[in-house]
Amino acid sequence: MYRVAITPKTQADAAKISPTLTKLCEEDLTLTWQNDMITHETVLQGMGDQHVEVALNRAQTKFQVGLAAHQPKIPYREGITRKASAQYRHKKQTGGAGQFGEVHLRIEPLPSADFEFSDELVGMNLSRSYLPPIEKSIKATMEHGAFAGYPMNNVKVIVYDGKEHEVDSKPVAFEIAGREAFKLAVQDAGPVLFEPIMTVRITIPDASMGDVMSDLSVRRGRVQGTESEHGRTVIVAQAPMAEMARYTTQLRSLTGGRGYFTMELDRYDVVPAHIASPIVEAHKKEAEGKKEE
Repeated sequence: MYRVAITPKTQADAAKISPTLTKLCEEDLTLTWQNDMITHETVLQGMGDQHVEVALNRAQTKFQVGLAAHQPKIPYREGITRKASAQYRHKKQTGGAGQFGEVHLRIEPLPSADFEFSDELVGMNLSRSYLPPIEKSIKATMEHGAFAGYPMNNVKVIVYDGKEHEVDSKPVAFEIAGREAFKLAVQDAGPVLFEPIMTVRITIPDASMGDVMSDLSVRRGRVQGTESEHGRTVIVAQAPMAEMARYTTQLRSLTGGRGYFTMELDRYDVVPAHIASPIVEAHKKEAEGKKEE
């Protein structure tokens, strides 16, 4: 399947994306579309680049809806590799009532579950009534990403101390303090990106085997084995989804249109540092640009 992310060409087209894609898929059952919950993109899937291009042209000519296509984002995930602690004080004083909240927390990897929140509070420094807004803000941060803009999983958070003010403390202050303390802790917790690793079965003519094998190694692919099936070679390999994004076109070129493949998710693995760094930096620049706007 060939996947593209779809965006409207104009504001008027934005409201028509869903009904238009639904109609296109009803007319052509080899097309499918979905809203990706991780990357927050609208994704259209077809049998190849020309197939998708024809569909988008039909959207323009038949339904008068302009749709642009670009390469979909990879559904990376954020994670941490070690324990870390941090604290943050949010203090805002205006003409009227102020805001005050201070949160001390610890985070650690949690292989057995997506998220766990607990406390080790003793004494009266921080009321337990402020724990729900702290947890709420941390969950929201994990959903949208703490350092690269992708969801974070497998984290345990323990709030062990804090401070409050009898007048200025309110839930919103602890939402902000909890969020910022969590981000600071993540920076010291060995943050890593995880990428989807796919199991790929590639069916090709025997004569194309050398070229396809060489191309897989360039894509960080690991060949698991080969089989013979109806006089053709089947290569079973594992490769990162990021490297297979446009494999349909490349395989067609390598095999003269006689090769095809299937692909399914196997697991998530850590992204190599030299590949992860540009992804994180791009997110920082995008976030800074939004702040300036």
